[in-house]
Amino acid sequence: MVLRPETYRPRLLDAQVAKLLDIFGAVQIDGAKWCGKTWCALSHANSVTGLDDYRVRPLAEADPTMPLLGNQPHLIDEWQTVPAVRDAVRHAIDQESNRPGQYLLTGSSAPPLEQYEHSGAGRIAHLRMRPMSLYEQGLSTGAVSLRKLFDGEFSPAVTQVSLVQIAQWICRGGWPAALDRDLESALYIPQQYLEAVCEDNAPRMGKNPAMTRRIIMSLARNNAKAATVKTISRDMYAGDETADTEPARATTTSYVDMLIREFLIEELPCWDAPIKARNRMRVKPKRYFVDSSLAVASLGINPARLLANGQIFGDAFENLVIRDLMVYASAWVGLEHPKVYFYRDDKGLEADAIIELEDGRWGAIEIKLGENKAQEGVDSLLKVRNTVMANPYSQQQEPTFLMVIVGNGMYARKTAEGVYIVPITVLGA
Repeated sequence: MVLRPETYRPRLLDAQVAKLLDIFGAVQIDGAKWCGKTWCALSHANSVTGLDDYRVRPLAEADPTMPLLGNQPHLIDEWQTVPAVRDAVRHAIDQESNRPGQYLLTGSSAPPLEQYEHSGAGRIAHLRMRPMSLYEQGLSTGAVSLRKLFDGEFSPAVTQVSLVQIAQWICRGGWPAALDRDLESALYIPQQYLEAVCEDNAPRMGKNPAMTRRIIMSLARNNAKAATVKTISRDMYAGDETADTEPARATTTSYVDMLIREFLIEELPCWDAPIKARNRMRVKPKRYFVDSSLAVASLGINPARLLANGQIFGDAFENLVIRDLMVYASAWVGLEHPKVYFYRDDKGLEADAIIELEDGRWGAIEIKLGENKAQEGVDSLLKVRNTVMANPYSQQQEPTFLMVIVGNGMYARKTAEGVYIVPITVLGA
């Protein structure tokens, strides 16, 4: 019997989970704490073992095959607490000739690779879950589908949202536990998330809690930017003359890597039209928090203060939109495997997001908080398109779509230049 919780709100990733369970012996769902991985997995499982249970963990450490017992698909929650269990899963799948749909694994951090033997390639499929998009929260109608845009399908739509609401959504975040809470209660969740990372997770990873807080604040200050390690080091070692030394930069990098492994932040790589373009490797990635609420919480900002600070508001809104784009792209069932990038060339021309499919189709996106800035986004996207298409080495087809995502816009429409203007509250997968 499937263990779906009664109050479970379906997630866009559910279709991917079901599809991969029909193909692979196991599906591994990793992602930030509290983003809904366990409930998602439970909705596809017939039994469960939680390795964060103090009664189970010693048994699993003594015999990693013990947690595998149960009706299949069998969920092993927080597998990373006993990494050897993952190897036991892989061996069990091999013994069953890679029969599909045997196990589900969920984890909220990525243990060092040396703690388990094998990647599980061919046996264990990987999925990344993020906090809930606005569509999953019921705050977007989804009338404009990202996937349908690639098929040339678009219908005008109308919506209405205020900047006050957007500021609240940014600060609340996409945490399932916040859905039915009042605003004041919901704001405690990202604060406590950061507290858990700094005071619990960081020491377990050999990191100093105070230094972890400093680097999170630096990342929040540089949110939505391709900040260098040198810039972050200077924040981390403020007033210390050793900030620019190689050891200091190495330490900073190790903290950033730890936060990536804890799924607190993620990096958006740079895109360039030629598949072998150096910019895809050489331009520094942009870093975003897995949820916009973590960025503003680390800076001590509430919705009222966010409304009064346009620059931080704009960066936080960009973080929210990137989160939603990542959710919509990861929910795509099919072989196109959309990937999300940003674009910046050597002349400083930028696009906030590029969605590229494996078959070469691509779309460029600009993100503007206010409807009054939409035309700036249109003009920038047209320059990006013209620059890419004028490059004789790009070997790129015309973009499938150009889109400006706005915060407080009312109408999803197509401009005379052929660019879509889409309020975030009508965007969906």
